[in-house]
Amino acid sequence: MPIKVDIVTPEKMLYSGEVEMVTLPGANGQMGVLRGHAPLLSTLDIGEIVLHRRDGNDYIAVSGGVVEVRPDKVTILADVAEPGEEIDEDRARTALERAEQILADNPPPQQVPEIMASLRRSSLRLKVARRHAGRRSASGLNYESGQ
Repeated sequence: MPIKVDIVTPEKMLYSGEVEMVTLPGANGQMGVLRGHAPLLSTLDIGEIVLHRRDGNDYIAVSGGVVEVRPDKVTILADVAEPGEEIDEDRARTALERAEQILADNPPPQQVPEIMASLRRSSLRLKVARRHAGRRSASGLNYESGQ
């Protein structure tokens, strides 16, 4: 049986639909959620949300937020989230290269955590963009309107 998933960012309802399973980057590691899951509230880390459907998967880059899991619904309030098809692969690659160069230039220690977070986000965006390169989401959903 499917589970309802809503993904909301400060700007918009990014996704609303039913999936077989959702995989999330929880603060304590990856978690998979199926219908009937025990109630849970968790923070999200930088990582990939995978919406598992019978007809294929959708991948969304997320940079923090919170998730509420109920037996029949998952609500994700993301700080920043981007579906793979909306990520510009060239921009993501450029940002990754820039972060790597800044780190290679031996920055002050107090800047290293911010640079490492930028490196993680850029790497994630590139990974998710590549999953969608040259193909349209199998869901046929319009992420902007959530339908």
